[in-house]
Amino acid sequence: MLARRFTIVCLLMMLFGMGFAILVAEASRDPRPWEETGRGGCGIFCQSLLRN
Repeated sequence: MLARRFTIVCLLMMLFGMGFAILVAEASRDPRPWEETGRGGCGIFCQSLLRN
C-alpha cells in the first residue's frame, strides 16, 4: 500500500516538474524569433523572387 502511494506521488511530482519545465522554457524563449530569420535567412528562393 505504501509503495502504491509512493508511486502515485512520484508520478504526480514528475508531471508537475515537466509542466514547470515547459513554462520556464517558454518564458525564456525570444518572443519573436521570425523577425531575425526574415532578414537574411531565406536563401536562394528569396533571391530568385527579387530578380523577377
